[in-house]
Amino acid sequence: MSALFQSITTGSFTVGVYLVCVAAALVCGGIAAFAASFRSHVSKSFLVSLILMPVIVQTVITMVNGNIGTGVAVMGAFSLVRFRSVPGKAKDIVAIFLVMTSGLSCASGYVTVALLFTVIVAAVMILATYLPTKSEREVELKITIPETLNYTDAFRNVFAQYTKHSRMVGVKTTAMGSLFKLTYRVEMKDRRAEKEFIDALRCRNGNLEIAISEILSANEDL
Repeated sequence: MSALFQSITTGSFTVGVYLVCVAAALVCGGIAAFAASFRSHVSKSFLVSLILMPVIVQTVITMVNGNIGTGVAVMGAFSLVRFRSVPGKAKDIVAIFLVMTSGLSCASGYVTVALLFTVIVAAVMILATYLPTKSEREVELKITIPETLNYTDAFRNVFAQYTKHSRMVGVKTTAMGSLFKLTYRVEMKDRRAEKEFIDALRCRNGNLEIAISEILSANEDL
């Protein structure tokens, strides 16, 4: 068993050894791409980058192994990539570090370690998507009211009956100031009572426009 965790490049570096490292790097990239796209919206170019990045890193590190001058030049070239990238989600940054680490492991010949490491991290990433966060349980509620209605306490009883918690996140005037548009973040006690909730709100706002929608996830820029 311990032999599986030894480097396959300790002996002579042959074409067969290189192809094994490349194959392992591709598998690691594919696993990382699947984990990054699981229950998430990612672009096709990002998925292709995750698949190919371990192979590129593995080949580059293999070529500069033991050559300090070439290694410094490659480090400088890699640093330029930072200025060509756009802000991404925290999960995307984790996926990039994952494929970089797997590529480095394959370059050192520890293909079993690279595969095991990638599978473990990818599994944790997939399981983490099932953890409900507060923002995912909330919905966005927009209510239009006449200017004569005091919105501060107008819906307090309705919110107490149908929601676990609610908070106002925006107020906007419209129709030359004759109407107000209120925006709330609310967590329903029971999503099946959504129609009853809207009907109760309509009785308070004079049957004006009411909208409930999912909250669009913003980029978790780093």
